[in-house]
Amino acid sequence: MRFTLRQISVFVAVARHENVSRAAAELALSQSATSTALAEIERQYDTQLFDRFGKMLRLNELGQALLPQAVELIERAAAIESALEGRAGYGKLRIGATLTIGNYLATLIVADFLKRHPESTLQLSVHNTATIIDQLARHELDLGLIEGSCRHPDLIVEPWVADELVVFCAPGHPLAEQGRASLATLAEQAWIVREPGSGTRETLDQALRHQHFALQIRLELEHTEAIKRAVEFGLGIGCISRLALREAFRRGSLVAIETPELDLRRHFHFLWHGRKFQTAGMREFVALCRTMTTGIERSDQIQWSLIP
Repeated sequence: MRFTLRQISVFVAVARHENVSRAAAELALSQSATSTALAEIERQYDTQLFDRFGKMLRLNELGQALLPQAVELIERAAAIESALEGRAGYGKLRIGATLTIGNYLATLIVADFLKRHPESTLQLSVHNTATIIDQLARHELDLGLIEGSCRHPDLIVEPWVADELVVFCAPGHPLAEQGRASLATLAEQAWIVREPGSGTRETLDQALRHQHFALQIRLELEHTEAIKRAVEFGLGIGCISRLALREAFRRGSLVAIETPELDLRRHFHFLWHGRKFQTAGMREFVALCRTMTTGIERSDQIQWSLIP
């Protein structure tokens, strides 16, 4: 076998960053050593794994085919090293979560995971659905927890738990006393909504796809907490997950507006690359997620006391 694990590690890092300098920084190598290792493996097999565009490198067809196998090889080698050194745990696990899941559920599961497996390390990245999908496709994450849909051909999607969006307003808003609104009434309102690319925005747009009006969007924000604050200040009405609103509803700082004509139901999903090696850490994390939602019909019904 003519290649080394170091060369494979360099190949994986360069593939993720599409840049030798950033790959070198990740691997704690010099830029020269990183370039040399990549050049050696291409020279040894008289092939190219990347197309070069100045300092930018893009995986070619062969590189794309080899990347999942290379990632799996590195992960298996790390597991063997841990076993030989007598270290417990699952090594490093890279989780990506969309905002509602990341802010209200994932941190609790992460805490439980690390308490159970203190020798492990975990990286949690919180972004919108489109970003999580892109990072998984590029092998920058091991596992994704998303609110939106995914049609990427290389990714596996499994349902987790049902969720539902709800339209809401400030207590002083004219709709607060009514507690419900028709489509005609909704069309007259100023809206505070999530940005395109988010699962929440996708669900709202999907619910409105057959309606003959466009929302009067006053403000687009990337964070659910920012939307809640803007609605509390009276800037308009919003629509986010009931999970993110249940404490505000309990306090009375925000008020739910029922919208019988809109179907705002959706699911949270697990997501991973179809050609990725399923590590024990990934399986354990998914199992903890499913334990959290056992017997639960919808995400906002989860009781924090269910978390060990």
